[in-house]
Amino acid sequence: MNTPKPTPKTRQMLGAVIVSSVLSACSTMPTAQDKNDPWESWNRDVHGFNKDFDDTILKPLAKGYKDITPNPVDESITNVFSNINDIGVTINDFLQLKFVQGGMDASRFLINTTAGVVGIFDVAKMIDLPKHDEDFGQTLGFWGVPSGNYMVLPFLGASSPRDTFGLIGDALLNPLTYVSLFGGFAANAATAAATTVDVTDTRSDLMSSEKILDEASVDRYDFVKNAYKQRREYLIHDGNPPEESNDPLLEEGLGEGATEGSANNKPQNNLTNTPSSGTSTIHDPNAVTIINNSTTMPKEGATTAPIINNSKHLLDLSAPDE
Repeated sequence: MNTPKPTPKTRQMLGAVIVSSVLSACSTMPTAQDKNDPWESWNRDVHGFNKDFDDTILKPLAKGYKDITPNPVDESITNVFSNINDIGVTINDFLQLKFVQGGMDASRFLINTTAGVVGIFDVAKMIDLPKHDEDFGQTLGFWGVPSGNYMVLPFLGASSPRDTFGLIGDALLNPLTYVSLFGGFAANAATAAATTVDVTDTRSDLMSSEKILDEASVDRYDFVKNAYKQRREYLIHDGNPPEESNDPLLEEGLGEGATEGSANNKPQNNLTNTPSSGTSTIHDPNAVTIINNSTTMPKEGATTAPIINNSKHLLDLSAPDE
């Protein structure tokens, strides 16, 4: 039985269907970059916007604040907002079933609020009650909520869908939110002023540490992204992130050094940037680290979290002015 041959018109139609199918398949197949950072185009645009805003407004404001504020006053302002933050930290402790740590943080808040004069003085630190860093984004991660893809928020900087939702939880745990909602115009103005001071004070505290960001990275966006991912996973897993995970934020964020650290059950004190081209690696164990939005020099032989703490989701650091 002879099979009828397709006419030239039919062959053209079949060829068009095949070509269009192949092109469609190619267009839907994600590249490695799309898989790791599918929102990179948006993220880079927002990252650039945030940097411009920081360079134009926030950094000059922070510099002026630093120039006119004596160190004892600056430290006291930092302590007051840190004390308010301890309310949310304590609640998140208990939500993560960290009852001993929750008791310590509750005691820390009570002591600093009373003996420390509403938190002006960090008396709790003097009696070995350390400051912890817990937020609602970490609580969601503790209960298995995946981070989702890396994203950059306008004004707020590096984040993820999980941590963005966590911001809402953090706001509900902050008493200043309720003062602003139910306190009338005067209270709203006072809360807005307090928030401005808080952001300015925090940005000012980071001024001396931002040089490491400029010197350690060729691609600023990749550096901040990887540092943020490592830091968040370090916090969620209390210094022991798992070796393998289906979480896209963890898959790209943990580099070779961090994976080795998890295998040895030791937190890393270096930052390893992974697949992105044009990035650098920090292996110096004595490098300055930014922990809890303050600059510290780790003790010899001590291990610390990866540098750059963006737990408050502040603006990305901009390059320092020499």
